[in-house]
Amino acid sequence: MADIMTIPGIGYINSGMILGETGDIHRFSRPCKSLVFAGLDSHVYQLGNFCTKRTRISKRGLRVLQYALMNAAHNVVKNSATFNAYYDAKMAESRIHPNALGHYAGKLVRFIWNMLTNELEINLN
Repeated sequence: MADIMTIPGIGYINSGMILGETGDIHRFSRPCKSLVFAGLDSHVYQLGNFCTKRTRISKRGLRVLQYALMNAAHNVVKNSATFNAYYDAKMAESRIHPNALGHYAGKLVRFIWNMLTNELEINLN
C-alpha cells in the first residue's frame, strides 16, 4: 500500500488527518471528485449573462480535511524543491500566498489521489 508520508513535509499528524477524513480513496472515480469532497474546488458566481472574473474555493467540504491539506501543502512547499517550483510559478502570476497555497493544495489532492489509487511508492527527498 502506498504511503503519503513519503512526500516530504507530510508527517504522522497530517497523514492521519488526511487519510482519516478521506476514508477509502477508491470511492472517488476521478481526482476532481476528491477535490470537491475536500472543498477545494472553485466556486463561480454567475447570474444571467454576468459571470465574475474571480473565483474562490467553495469551502463546501470537511473543515478538518481542508485544514490538513492546506497545512500539508504549506509544509511540502517549504520542504521540497521539486514541489516549490509550482508554488513559485503561481506567485509569479501575482497571486497572494493563500491563493497560491490553495492552488497547490488542489494539486496535492490530485497527486495523493493518483498515488493511492495506483498504489505508487514515491520517494522525493
